[in-house]
Amino acid sequence: MGLTDTVGYPENPKPQSPWARRMMKAHDNAIENLVVFAALVLVAQDLGVSNQATFIACMAYFWARVVHLLAYAFKVPWVRTIAFTVGFVAQLTLAWQLLCVMRVHA
Repeated sequence: MGLTDTVGYPENPKPQSPWARRMMKAHDNAIENLVVFAALVLVAQDLGVSNQATFIACMAYFWARVVHLLAYAFKVPWVRTIAFTVGFVAQLTLAWQLLCVMRVHA
């Protein structure tokens, strides 16, 4: 778009490049998934659930989202899908750890 259009309010802005549109879609997806991930992490923190599985799940989630962003921006479809799946499995792992703790306390 250029610096002038980016910082100003152009009447007819130039369209964004395809990679920028893909990066914005990846960002939207990351925000949507962050809501679930953050809720799981905050509940785990509140309940004192911290172990090797939660640590690995959080690290895997972070790096999966980084890879997802890059794969989305550079049009790498299988890598993008695998990265999304790894992030989803990391969320499932956190949820499972919470369920295990809640079951023990019940």
